[in-house]
Amino acid sequence: MPKIDAQRLLADLRHLRSIGAQGIGVVRPALSAADMEARRWLRGRYQAAGLAATIDGVGNLLGRSPNPGPGLLIGSHSDTQPTGGWLDGALGVIYGLEVVRALAEDPETQHLCVDAVSWQDEESRFFGCLGSRSFCGLMPAEVEEGLRDKDGVALGEAIAEAGLRDTPRLSVERERYLGFLEAHIEQGPHLEDDGQKIGVVSTIVGLRGTVFTFTGQQNHAGTTMMEGRKDAATALYALAHAINQEFPKAAGPRSVWTMGRAVVAPGAPSIVPGHAELELQFRDASDEVLDAMQAVADRLVAEVNAQGGASVEARPSRVQIAPAHMDPGFQEHLAAAAERHAPGQSVAMPSGAFHDAGIVCGVMPCGMLFIPSIGGISHDFAEDSHDDDIVLGCQVLADAAASILQAA
Repeated sequence: MPKIDAQRLLADLRHLRSIGAQGIGVVRPALSAADMEARRWLRGRYQAAGLAATIDGVGNLLGRSPNPGPGLLIGSHSDTQPTGGWLDGALGVIYGLEVVRALAEDPETQHLCVDAVSWQDEESRFFGCLGSRSFCGLMPAEVEEGLRDKDGVALGEAIAEAGLRDTPRLSVERERYLGFLEAHIEQGPHLEDDGQKIGVVSTIVGLRGTVFTFTGQQNHAGTTMMEGRKDAATALYALAHAINQEFPKAAGPRSVWTMGRAVVAPGAPSIVPGHAELELQFRDASDEVLDAMQAVADRLVAEVNAQGGASVEARPSRVQIAPAHMDPGFQEHLAAAAERHAPGQSVAMPSGAFHDAGIVCGVMPCGMLFIPSIGGISHDFAEDSHDDDIVLGCQVLADAAASILQAA
């Protein structure tokens, strides 16, 4: 089996960390100057590894093997959260590069076809997994035309600023690939808490969301008696409390839900609020559990409306994502490789976070591997993993990639 070069792997990860570095974290949003600098540096590393490297019109970076397929596509994303950690996405990108090099250096695997990729905008500056959606033909032009970031910058403007205005887009060649492999930090506490070294992802959980709009009657806080109020904030608090009380009855063992955005208007202490909004997001690996949680939310809306006072309407949020199931055969190869290098220290698990593999699995088989996150921390400058875990994960991925290709 191929042998990775641990020092080369870590050196490349640390160099990528330096591009957009702020303290111990990284600020490299999609299509920013730092993002494009990182992609140009990665393009050079891909070329040095013998790949024909191309940055396409949305910023995807693809390194194409000279070997004939069918092969594997391996990678992740190199853009970051606005204040992100150094490994989220970057780990899987450098793993892809190192797997290419390790297989090329082993006489038994040097003929195998592995392409490396760094997807654009997984972190949703403009639209989550924009690059992988574009590559897979799953990004409608009419949706893309209206995309802007939180500061109002249009996607087209950012593409032009990055020097990609007239650059063609890449699209998937389905006949070239057996599938896609993505490695990632777990971004949660389960591997570390359970003393496990490798997570083999079974499913990327589905995500649903609902926006609740509350309509009441704005009025004076001192003269409007309690029994006559139509207080939009009170209705919001009542619904939020009921969700936290009732969702556990419908949830699965790893269901999560978050009410991360609440707006009360006009937001003055001496005014009974006449308008409010609450956004709910919930995730699980099972469509049946997600359906049950949605049914609970619908019932609670009806109960709030039946009480009188402010009324509430519900609508789906913009992003609704079905659970994405990883390929059973790829899971077997990843688990077998993990057992060779970390006996008894790997586990099958769902991913609570979304990843590009959740998009790519719509056009080809996919597999995912996790390594532990220290303290379960991610999407924060403090995000980190132990060097030994980083090295182990890459060796497992290289073994699994060779095994998949040799079995084809």
